[in-house]
Amino acid sequence: MTLKIKAYTLGMVSTNAYLIGDEDTKRAVLIDPVDDAPQLFAGAQEEGWTIALILATHAHFDHVLASAELKQLTGAPFALHTDAAAMLEALPLQYQAFFGVRGPDAAKTDRLLTTEPETIEVDSIKLETLYTPGHAPGHISFYMPDEKIVFSGDALFAGSIGRTDLPGGDTRLLLESISTKLLSLGDNVTVFSGHGQQTTIGRERRQNPYLQI
Repeated sequence: MTLKIKAYTLGMVSTNAYLIGDEDTKRAVLIDPVDDAPQLFAGAQEEGWTIALILATHAHFDHVLASAELKQLTGAPFALHTDAAAMLEALPLQYQAFFGVRGPDAAKTDRLLTTEPETIEVDSIKLETLYTPGHAPGHISFYMPDEKIVFSGDALFAGSIGRTDLPGGDTRLLLESISTKLLSLGDNVTVFSGHGQQTTIGRERRQNPYLQI
């Protein structure tokens, strides 16, 4: 079993997308279909991978902007949390609020994830869902227990946490999510976040100024 992760920083607000590929079966999972579907699709093709599943940590525009186009390119099902569905449908208006022009429609969801922990498997790729709201409604992080990796979306960053001044944001709830769902994973877990560089749970526990309370 060999897994490989490819990271991309794309779009107007430098959002991270992650391709996780099973090198034996050549199937992959994409976490966060951010801006530039052709580049993400080409990145999978360069590895000889077929994108078999598209996941979103949450439905802010910069994390789902390419969802419809990427689903059309790949035919892969698209999943996110049920509480993020309303914000996903409002993608064109989200985009308009930020940039003054109407944005693209989002992909239709094929699966709505729940608040209860779920295990998502594509061949040897195993992801456990962690419900981490506070930055946005229905925010989910995805944990790979065997690899000690968590994809934290916009819940936790290197040296920071997600903003909570947008609709549905809640600072108290976000800090609770980080404390109970992310910090509890252990200091040796690597964090791949929705913006910025990767970090570790241990580093953020010791140094993140928002968590020194």
